Amino acid sequence: MDWSDSTEQAEFRAQVRDVIVNRLPQRYRGAGGEGEGAGSWQADRISSDPAAKAAADEWAHALAERGWIAPHWPKEYGGAGLTPMEQFIFKQEMAQAQAPSVGGMGVSLLGPTLIVHGTEEQRAEHLPKILSGEVAWAEGYSEPGAGSDLASLQTRAIRDGDEYVINGQKIWTSGAHTADWLFALVRTDPEAPKHRGISFLMMDIKTPGLNIRPLINMAWQHGFNETFFEDVRVPVKNLVGDENRGWYVGASLLDFERSNIAGAIENRRLISDLIDHAKSDEGRGHSRLAESTGLRHEVAEAFVQTEVLFNFSFRVISMQNRGLIPNYEASTSKLFNSELVQKVARLGTRVFGLYGTLWSKEEPLSPMGAQFTRLYVTSIPRTIAAGSSEIQRNIIATRGLGLPRG
Repeated sequence: MDWSDSTEQAEFRAQVRDVIVNRLPQRYRGAGGEGEGAGSWQADRISSDPAAKAAADEWAHALAERGWIAPHWPKEYGGAGLTPMEQFIFKQEMAQAQAPSVGGMGVSLLGPTLIVHGTEEQRAEHLPKILSGEVAWAEGYSEPGAGSDLASLQTRAIRDGDEYVINGQKIWTSGAHTADWLFALVRTDPEAPKHRGISFLMMDIKTPGLNIRPLINMAWQHGFNETFFEDVRVPVKNLVGDENRGWYVGASLLDFERSNIAGAIENRRLISDLIDHAKSDEGRGHSRLAESTGLRHEVAEAFVQTEVLFNFSFRVISMQNRGLIPNYEASTSKLFNSELVQKVARLGTRVFGLYGTLWSKEEPLSPMGAQFTRLYVTSIPRTIAAGSSEIQRNIIATRGLGLPRG
């Protein structure tokens, strides 16, 4: 297997690097692409801070010029129509630069789902607004009693003429406070087996009766929300796919979500930054690597595991390149990545010993701006979000290894 770029791929990689070097706003350089505050494009696009909004607009325009807001969408829908390998290269370079993606869940999840399952009217109404940044989306899947066992969801939608009337609750609704629309799985037939009787609906987040309440995590960040539905009326035209067949629409969406190709780059960068800091004059006063052979071996092992993850991701891309949709292969990549992030976070705090307990980025003694301390806390949900590790192992066991269900 040849991991090196072809001539065409090398030229494309150079183009991506050129845009990042020359067009990425200073606000996003080294800030990370998907978090809160500096670096969060979805929050910046509606920020009251003119500088933040200008940075979001500037970066969106830079990517839009080449169709790179939705590089994986077909050109006929406003995307770049990149091959899977070009997408892989694009994601690599974006992750290496910590450059934010534009369009959020609308680009990465809903758009591809509408392209596959939506009507022409739905695509015409929603895809252009996703690409322009006019509308950002949030995902309404998990409920207080239906997370990893998502098919147990109870949020109810009853057909009333040309509308559905929705009542219930969702939880862990990421980014709903900065979103304009929500896509959700709701139960439309309570008598059907739990994987059936579910429908996929889209709705304006300002619809009367739909209320978003913040959930503050252990890092004092507002990324999640709980969402309440009280007689929320949604037009039937916003149904994606067939009524009571939404589970299969949602399952294909999760295949897009789990086709992780940036995790290896992000983990490798974290470890490389850790090593560089430990070798610096400042780092020698914080790091325990020089005195601990065991820690040095663990850092080396973690770096090797980033290469393993890269190859899991490469396998996913090779399947997509052949027109296949990853299933258990994507679960393998998701499982390995989420557990590796936690391992790297724990390892980083141990490398810095007691200094690793300092929380403030501004504290002069905080190594690397308390990056690993914060990652230690925020990485805890990684093995639960987007399908728990237990669920991923079940998928790998049954669909990948052909083992009987327990």
